This record gives sequence, C-alpha cells and structure tokens, in this order.
Amino acid sequence: MDFASLLPELLKGFSNFTLGNGAMILAALILIYLAVFKEIEPVLLLPIGFGCLLANIPLAGMSASEGMMKILYEAGIKTELFPLLIFVGVGAMIDFSPLLAQPQMVLLGAAGQFGIFGTLTLAIALGFPLNQAASIGVIGAIDGPTSIFVATKLAPELLAPIAVAAYSYMSLIPIIQPPLMKLLTTKKERLIKMEYAPKPISKTALIFFPVALTLVVGLLVPEATPLISMLMLGNLLKTAGVVDRLSAAAQNEIINISTLFLGLAVGSTMSASAFLNLDTGKIMLLGLFAFALDTVAGLLFGKLMSFLSGGRINPLIGAAGISAFPMAGRLAAKTANDEDAHNFILMHAMGANTAGQLGSVIAGGILLSTVGKILGI
Repeated sequence: MDFASLLPELLKGFSNFTLGNGAMILAALILIYLAVFKEIEPVLLLPIGFGCLLANIPLAGMSASEGMMKILYEAGIKTELFPLLIFVGVGAMIDFSPLLAQPQMVLLGAAGQFGIFGTLTLAIALGFPLNQAASIGVIGAIDGPTSIFVATKLAPELLAPIAVAAYSYMSLIPIIQPPLMKLLTTKKERLIKMEYAPKPISKTALIFFPVALTLVVGLLVPEATPLISMLMLGNLLKTAGVVDRLSAAAQNEIINISTLFLGLAVGSTMSASAFLNLDTGKIMLLGLFAFALDTVAGLLFGKLMSFLSGGRINPLIGAAGISAFPMAGRLAAKTANDEDAHNFILMHAMGANTAGQLGSVIAGGILLSTVGKILGI
C-alpha cells in the first residue's frame, strides 16, 4: 500500500470540513480569547469555547451526540446533575445575613425577575412556541444553572444558545449595567447614603432559614425544589459550622469539576448544524433584552422605594436584584462609591443580590410548573 492510497484517509477531516465548521471554530476561538486574555468569565467561557472547538472538528466524535461528550451531556446536562451540583457550591458561598437583616430587599429580588416574563411575551410574539419562549425568558435571570435547568426540561434543542447567552451576558454585567444605572438615576439619587445597623442575625436563624425556605418553596412550587434545595443545602453546609470539609469541598472541588464538565458539555452542543441559524441570533438578542429589562425594572422599583422612604434608599441597589451573584451587588456598590468615595452600600446591594438569586430559582420553578401544565410536559 503506497502513500497515495492513504492520502484520502489522512485528509478526510479536511475533506469533510465546512464553512459552518469554520465559523463555529472562529466563535470558539473568540470565547477562548475572551476568557484567557480579557478574563471575562474564564471559568465558564474557556471550557465552553473548547467544547465548541471539539464539536466542530469533522469526524472527531466529540459532539454532544457521540463519544465522551455524549456521556457528559447525558449524565450531567440531560439529568440536570451539573447545574444542581453547581448550585450546592453557590449556596455554600452565599451569606444570607444582609437579606435577613433587610427583608424588604426581597421586593427588589422580585422586581429583578420582570425581564423573564417580559421577554417570554416578546418571544411568543416573534413566533417561538411557549416552551421555547419560556426557556429564552429565563436568560433574564442571568443565572446559568437555572437557565440550563429550565431549558433542559422545556426546550433542550435550544440549550446551546441559551447557555451561551446566559453566561455571556453574566460576564458582561460591568459593561451593560453601568450605562443603565446612570441613565435611570440622578446624581443626587446615586449619592444617597444608607445606614447599615441591622439587628445581629443569630446562628440559629441562619441555620433555620435554608431548611424553612426549602420546605416553603418546595410545597408552593414543587418544580423549583431541585434548584432551591441544592442551593439551600450548600448554604446549610456553610452555616452549620460542623461540616467544614463538606462546605470547603462544595465551594471548591465540587463546583469546579461540575463547572468544567458542564462547560465542555454545553460547548459540545454548539455544532454548526445546530447553532448556525436565525433562531440563535434571535435568542442572543432576546437574552440581551431580558437582561436590560431586568436591570431597568430593578432600578425603577429602587426609585419607587427611594421615593416612598423619603430618600433614604439608594435606587442603585435595584440593579442588584438580578441573580448574578455577587457581581451585580458589587457593581451597584462600586457605582455609588465612584460618585462618593465615602458612600458604602455594599451590604444593602448584597441583600438585594441574594434576594435576586432566590427570585430567579422561584421564577424558574413557576415557569416549569405553569408551562409544563399548559403543554402537558
């Protein structure tokens, strides 16, 4: 057998390479570039980008429908295992003390979910069926695990663009939110100083909270139980103070390994045939609209609370009512601090931010419950 007869076999990858593969590999390289050189959400965008790269190498057997990636997808995405394990880690990182000390921040967490339902309505108007529209709307939660969890149940065919949109916009919070903050608030409002002298929260209350919340949300919205229970389990591991090894594992090994495999599995769904279509473009734009609408609704509700309180509440904390924890809370505090170096609203913003985390989980459960009932899923 001579070399000439082997040449077609050696070049079969090139012979099956399409323009679509090239476009998606370019997209993968952009994601990797943003992760490595711009440090934009690197923990997520790097594995997603590399998974996309592998999925678009012809005949490699590394897409979500074959080989190792199929195992990861079916074991961790299709079963919702990876998003739930990530929530255990997120819960172990959250401190609910600012929220428990300022229970009124729950209102901002609720307002921060308005974009989900506004975008759902717009998606239906653009021709998406109800199950897909609901999955697209959850991008507005700016919560990757929740978006993946809902999309996997309601519209698995849209998982890749929904996951990419959710995580991409989460990483773009420092770019998208500040202009909206300055557009919708006055300098006088941004300069409002808020006192933080809450009653101390007892350890008993901190331990009781995740247990009670799991029961209440689980009984009211059973479909939200997987998400809220894993989030609260992680928090209980932290607040209990008797399982430090488990808490540390949740915050490090468990969430890191789950994030790595989730990113690869999501990236492996980004094949040219599945990703390059008009609907993907619509989803990315709708996701941006949902994020902006959430921020706007939170800011406007913050302005209302400021007015009703006689100017004692800085409306910037309304922008922290989304689920992107802790980035949104830190950004709201930084914006106030930029206006006045002696203005510190971090604890108030974190109260709203943790409320937004809970709000997104409950909103996702409500969508699963109502849409599932309507469609008989």
